[in-house]
Amino acid sequence: MKSEEESEVAGDIRSIQNKDPEMSKSVIIAIIAFCGAVTIASLISAIVMGNKLADTTTAPATGGGLTTIIVNATAPGGGEPTIIVNTGSDSSAGSDAGSDAGSSVEDMLFARPPRAGVNECEDKKITFDNVDCLIDAIEKVLPQAGGNITMGYKGGLNVTHEPIKTPYFQNDMCPVNVHWHLGTEHLSVGEFDEMGKGPHTKPGDMRRKLSGDEDVRGGFRCHHYDEKDEKFTAPYDWKHCVDMEVGETYEIHWPHSAAGACGTINQWQTPFYDGVLCRAEVLGDLSRLPEQIGVQGQAFVIVNDEDYFYPDLMRGMIVDGEMGKDITKYTGSTTGTSRDNEICSAYSPITWQVDRKCHKISASSFDKMCADMKAQRDDMSGDLYPHGSRELVDDKFVADNQHNRALRGTPTNNTQALRGN
Repeated sequence: MKSEEESEVAGDIRSIQNKDPEMSKSVIIAIIAFCGAVTIASLISAIVMGNKLADTTTAPATGGGLTTIIVNATAPGGGEPTIIVNTGSDSSAGSDAGSDAGSSVEDMLFARPPRAGVNECEDKKITFDNVDCLIDAIEKVLPQAGGNITMGYKGGLNVTHEPIKTPYFQNDMCPVNVHWHLGTEHLSVGEFDEMGKGPHTKPGDMRRKLSGDEDVRGGFRCHHYDEKDEKFTAPYDWKHCVDMEVGETYEIHWPHSAAGACGTINQWQTPFYDGVLCRAEVLGDLSRLPEQIGVQGQAFVIVNDEDYFYPDLMRGMIVDGEMGKDITKYTGSTTGTSRDNEICSAYSPITWQVDRKCHKISASSFDKMCADMKAQRDDMSGDLYPHGSRELVDDKFVADNQHNRALRGTPTNNTQALRGN
């Protein structure tokens, strides 16, 4: 079937042929030549546009606006796709990036905050002083975290409340912050425990000095590190995260709250207390905190290997295959090195949902997360580095309400190994 346009062209040619046969030959040749030229031009245009889309280029906008960036379809050398998050407003930086796009584009992770505006969550933190563990934590039933989350473990503090057993998003809660700790604050025997190791730690070593000779308490390490495997040792050029290292273990925490500014530009906050308590009136008399406030926890070892890349680490625990599958749910408190087994947190009880497994993740996944953090309205620079880890909470301060303590209902007796003592 001929299109209307083809029929019209054929009709015009026949009309010319009827009027002047000699002239018609010249016209027909001209039409064919024109159509061929258009076809070739279209092909060339398609090839040029395809090449442009396959390359990453930068072009500063007029008037000092945002730098325009076209993302690589494939990275230099045929590697993974380039990931670029936002850009700075410095046009000269954009030009520099464009001049060396072929060699450095795979490391370009740009971020900038949105336009300035009112932060409804600023300074919404409600201060509760730390308390004496033996007196207040036990008498007032303030269970603590991080505890032992090994399958079969049961804490020693009797409580009458229960943790949230379903995903937080099903309970009108949203993540309001992300931060992480050097090593893990929780203990999962065989996954992250005293026998784990890292680039500067041997089994039993719980400390590491960060840049500037700052001495930070480290927690437990995972068992993945292998000094003979390059993905655990090859340096990564960090663009956004601070004091991070390939091969190290980190435990990420995602505080969630029903009182957060969920679904708004102000959802993400540092310190996390501002986000958790942003709309404190939602929490009522605070008697239902375990149902309204919770934290996700997941342990990772950093590798320099893009096969372990996840682009949205900021948003919450990764649930993919074995990741986010084996979860211990219990009630505890906020953590950090200002608490131990003598001084306890008064921010309790809240729900904890922690992955019992340790996973490998690419350094670029973390750096992308830090870039995303920089792109929030609130200044999250206070959480771009690993925080110190609280020492393992003693049994008597850990709630006895662990959910899914045994596989398929099979009881598991507490042992010295399970308790980690």
